[in-house]
Amino acid sequence: MKTMDLVLSGCCALVCSAALAQTDLPGVKVTAPPFSSEHGGYLVSGDFKVDPRMPAVVFPAQALTKGDILNIEPMSLQDDEYLVLQECASADCHEASVVRFWTADNIGGEDTRYNRVRITHENKYFIWLKRLPEVSGQSCGQGWLKFSNDTTQCGSHFTSFQQISPPLMLIPTGDLVAFHQDAVQKAIRSAPVQVSQQAHEGSTYVVTYQGGSVVRVQRMRASRADQPIQR
Repeated sequence: MKTMDLVLSGCCALVCSAALAQTDLPGVKVTAPPFSSEHGGYLVSGDFKVDPRMPAVVFPAQALTKGDILNIEPMSLQDDEYLVLQECASADCHEASVVRFWTADNIGGEDTRYNRVRITHENKYFIWLKRLPEVSGQSCGQGWLKFSNDTTQCGSHFTSFQQISPPLMLIPTGDLVAFHQDAVQKAIRSAPVQVSQQAHEGSTYVVTYQGGSVVRVQRMRASRADQPIQR
């Protein structure tokens, strides 16, 4: 019996010693995802990331669901850059749909609601940056018809795109495309702009692309089931 007591005592000492040497802490249950905060009844999250296998794609770490709101705020974009929000349009994401896009023309506008995208159904959503040929009014012949009253006003960016396309592909449509066929086709086949840096500033995800363009992203979700999200 005494021998058994010594054995048990020795085993206990080994267990205690192992416990003291243990460096992995037990899992701790938290009430909110990482990089999140509570504000006005809403959970504001910057829990987005870039997968190393897809260095140009930003996606939410947690799936977006109906009622969520994405707040996507480009801080700077080059004249030839288009920030794109796409969602999968097929189960295997072989096709994708353009949800919204941003250009340098609509940065810093007074209507900040344009930066907010209401999620109407659960799906896979992703954000990426594309460069397309620079365009101007002269692209439509305004260089030699600039005094004509019926000259087509083309603008400085492509403003319409094919709704359904392969993912990470942005296909412009409209009059401007006809004047930039070769350059547009080459740009469509080119890869999206890669992310050079990502960081979390509190509950805001900040992504910097190669070339210096910066975008801030948040997801808003009601923290209570009976709390509607305001536009």
